[in-house]
Amino acid sequence: MKLGYPNQKVILRHNNSIESSWEKVKYGVPQGSILGPIFFLMYINDLPQIATRGTKIFLYADDTSIIVSSPNLENFETQVDKIFEDINNWFKINKLVLNYNKTQYLQFNTKKSKGYDLKLDYQGNYIKSSTNIKFLGLIIDDSLSWKAHIDHIISKLNTACFVI
Repeated sequence: MKLGYPNQKVILRHNNSIESSWEKVKYGVPQGSILGPIFFLMYINDLPQIATRGTKIFLYADDTSIIVSSPNLENFETQVDKIFEDINNWFKINKLVLNYNKTQYLQFNTKKSKGYDLKLDYQGNYIKSSTNIKFLGLIIDDSLSWKAHIDHIISKLNTACFVI
């Protein structure tokens, strides 16, 4: 028995039903499959190995965080350019695309030093700056204070207290 490629189509049911034609799935895993998350983790498991000196890549489910550190601004910019080139090459080899609309960076600052105005981009795709990022359930801000996280928790607690 010869196994062929499975067929798949997309159906959107909003007011009027719209559907695509049946197409063969030549690579990848159909979205919503039971083994999809495990296959995805196995697929991207080698991504952290492309990190070079001064960079660290963290994977958690389908979130990826990259930490780039350097005391020298020129060296830092070189490291950022290198890691984005390496990531984009890895994505291209693995038939993936980096979503720049969901990509953002956080620059940590101290009270004494204000941050350098970074313009991060790769081949014309600009990466947005953020003052805080949610990382593993914690809200981390650019001054490493707990204020944004505490404000978020208080908001959730106020909602829970109102329900009770």
